[in-house]
Amino acid sequence: MEKLQVSNFKASLQHFSWIDYWVFVLLLSVCGGIGIYFGFIQKQSTPQEYLMGGRKMKLLPVCFSLVASFISGISLLGIPTELYVFGTSYFFTIIGTLMMSIIISNTFLPVLFDLKLTSAYEYLQLRFDKRIRVLGSILFTTYLLAWLPIVIYVPALAFNQVTGVNIHIVSPVVCLVCIFYTSVGGLKAVVWTDVIQTIVMIGAMILVIVRGTMIVGGFGNVVQRNWNTKRIEFPPSNFDLTERHSIYAVTIGATFHWIGNIAVNQSMMQRFLALSDLNSSKKAVWGFFFGVLLIMLLCGYSGMLAYARYYDCDPLDSKLALAKDQLLPLLVMDVLGDLEGMPGVFVAGVFSAALSSLSTGLNSMAAVVLEDFCKPFFKELTQRQTQILVQSVVVIFGCVCVGLVFVVEMLGPVLQLAMTLCSASMGPLTGIFLMGLFLPFIDGTSALFGGLVGIASAGWIAAQSQLAQAHSLLVFKEKQRFTYNCTYEFEPAWNLTKTNGDVPYIYSLSHLWLTALGCTVTIIVGSLLSLRERTVYEKDEKLFSPVLRKWITNKRCVPDLYMTNINKV
Repeated sequence: MEKLQVSNFKASLQHFSWIDYWVFVLLLSVCGGIGIYFGFIQKQSTPQEYLMGGRKMKLLPVCFSLVASFISGISLLGIPTELYVFGTSYFFTIIGTLMMSIIISNTFLPVLFDLKLTSAYEYLQLRFDKRIRVLGSILFTTYLLAWLPIVIYVPALAFNQVTGVNIHIVSPVVCLVCIFYTSVGGLKAVVWTDVIQTIVMIGAMILVIVRGTMIVGGFGNVVQRNWNTKRIEFPPSNFDLTERHSIYAVTIGATFHWIGNIAVNQSMMQRFLALSDLNSSKKAVWGFFFGVLLIMLLCGYSGMLAYARYYDCDPLDSKLALAKDQLLPLLVMDVLGDLEGMPGVFVAGVFSAALSSLSTGLNSMAAVVLEDFCKPFFKELTQRQTQILVQSVVVIFGCVCVGLVFVVEMLGPVLQLAMTLCSASMGPLTGIFLMGLFLPFIDGTSALFGGLVGIASAGWIAAQSQLAQAHSLLVFKEKQRFTYNCTYEFEPAWNLTKTNGDVPYIYSLSHLWLTALGCTVTIIVGSLLSLRERTVYEKDEKLFSPVLRKWITNKRCVPDLYMTNINKV
């Protein structure tokens, strides 16, 4: 029997039925309906209601929202690809997540929650000055503009794999729905759509895992086939900063990475601060940790399952999947394609993850623009003007992010790309916050210059690293893949073994170290500059981490802005 060409075989897997489309449309309709409910029926009467849910949000939906918005489609498609291509070392970054949870529960949250802030970057003005607050907000804006287009691109990639529809057609359509319900419904709409989207997301992954495991012959076969090619492994123990996922990178490096993406990230802190009391916020941190653990287990296993399914006919080398991040969608159509409606559930799950991240990012961006860019510099806005402003921010930034998808398409695997670009901005911001919380002797000018040097160094290294990868000068050793038993014809790929070009050591750093690098440079430069004069900068003890407060005397000058903020409360 004559074999099909790989292009024809791929087309045979793209059978998205009308039932699948209905499932997909139903999800978008429900999300839009929630926006209409909170926007027009249970109206948000004040900006605080719109941005913070009146600080009366319930613990369980906030936990769902935190998991949904942070994990995103980047993880749903990126983590399976990571384990398929490089092995299980990445999974151990969960240690960094655990360390982050302990640290922010006992340092960041007690300080920020007591100050009753809307924007986390208000803290930087209370602790340092207005310049640092603006710098922090600019870094966060840069982070979102780098991250959200990737968030949009990922589900469009999945949709393209299962339907063949161009990613630049589906991206704007789906994002318009997200922009609509976020702009009219505020934080309450964001959180409650996140709850539904998390359930769909987890349900979709479980469906793929159960059916796929049955097809490959059971859990034992999944483990054995991955074990045979050394995909199941412990992170390397050598202290080499260029090793992608050494034991030091997935513990120390990942801790800095997670702090940068949670503790100093307005998208995440806004939900923690929207709860009614500090104890609930701390519980939300641990709810988030266990949610991340569950998602990583599901996504990690699905990557192992993908290898167990394609161990003798790799879809990457045979070009059945044109991009590495299309592996999981391919697996879905392979194992669920004959069950009408099931591919629709999966695509809805991936889009759910993306929509939750996009809506959260846009809502937090509205809070930052209002609190950090407008209120400190312009006259008091009326409630109507404020409402128009925050809704306009959501619409404008949403459209910009959709446009930037064209850039993301050319930049490589999404998981490492997202972590690299975001580390360049959030690393220095982490350093500024840590100086504020733990180093009372550092003033605003020292923190400002430390942050600028940290941004320049981390940004330059991240950019050079991505350029080196784009030009195949920097490559990472991948696990073995085989194509000896394919049931379709394909053009063999030759010279698959690549070696690194002449790339400086500093540009070869693991992406997990970039946040730590930016943070460390910022703190070192800030500390050195603070030695230029022996001045005591008096601040209220509540602006410092609880572990330092007993060492700080009560005879401190309380900044006027801090007193104004407390009086408002």
